[in-house]
Amino acid sequence: MKIASCPAILLAVILAIDLSLFVFSSRLIPGSPDPPPCRNTDPRTRRSDQMTVVISGYSEHRIPLLHSIAAAYSAAPSVAAVILLWCNPSTSSHTLAQLTQNLSAAVLRAPSSSLNYRFYPWEIIRTKAVLICDDDIEAEQSSVSFAFTVWKSDPDRAVGFFARSHAYDVASRTWIYAMEKEKYSIILTKFMILNIKHLEKYSCDEEYGEARQIVEDMNNCEDILMNFVVAEETRKGPVMVGVKGGGLRDYGDARNDGVSEGVREVGLSSRGREHRKRRGGCIREFHRVLGRMPLKYSYGKMVDDVGEQGLCEKGGKLVLCDQQDFR
Repeated sequence: MKIASCPAILLAVILAIDLSLFVFSSRLIPGSPDPPPCRNTDPRTRRSDQMTVVISGYSEHRIPLLHSIAAAYSAAPSVAAVILLWCNPSTSSHTLAQLTQNLSAAVLRAPSSSLNYRFYPWEIIRTKAVLICDDDIEAEQSSVSFAFTVWKSDPDRAVGFFARSHAYDVASRTWIYAMEKEKYSIILTKFMILNIKHLEKYSCDEEYGEARQIVEDMNNCEDILMNFVVAEETRKGPVMVGVKGGGLRDYGDARNDGVSEGVREVGLSSRGREHRKRRGGCIREFHRVLGRMPLKYSYGKMVDDVGEQGLCEKGGKLVLCDQQDFR
């Protein structure tokens, strides 16, 4: 597999014994332009009681936000370690050295801006579960822990908060990218928990080499391809997890008020008006090169408790009945 170009890789790392924190020195160490060769590891050597968080960073405008997000993840009991994968090759070594100061995460510089690196099975990952997430998503600890609990109940599936779907458009006789209320088949990398073996399959299996090149050429759709990989391996759809109000903040959503333009709508893949069309094109291309459509639909979502669903009147307003004290 070839995914890369850029010289310069890594900051020196000291790994805490309990894996709860990586600490980097500010000295840059020369590295290979490519990551180490792929090799599947013995799953028995990886922890299963916690997960590793890999945050993909690109925009220097989001560096202040990253401190808050990394701290929130590292404080979650379900998280063993947080890794910031920096994917902007034009960011100076000095800026990255400053970023490491007081950051509750290891900082790993990707060899290039390739989106495929989001799913590379880096050797510093020591857990079976890997949470892949964006640099503009901040989740409450309880929501993160619940999502991990859901993943542990079926650790072969992809679990996350943001879902989309593939669909077949009869009129055009082609696959399209969609958002449907009643079903879904794709979990986005805004927040996606995966088994490390799926990272190894995505990055190391030559069967997906041509599909990875499509991701490279389009600078998009790595999440769709990963859903193809997981569905192919498990014959199951993903799992969407519900969060309560206030449990998840999406700073990159264009509908945000009071958030700087540099924080909103900045990412590794382009997000213009052609976004949905381009992602539909990815689905068609993956289907073409793989010769099959492995994506599976899922229905409903996992919630962290079972509460009253009925509405009752209180003070002239309708509220959930379990919010009232009926004696």
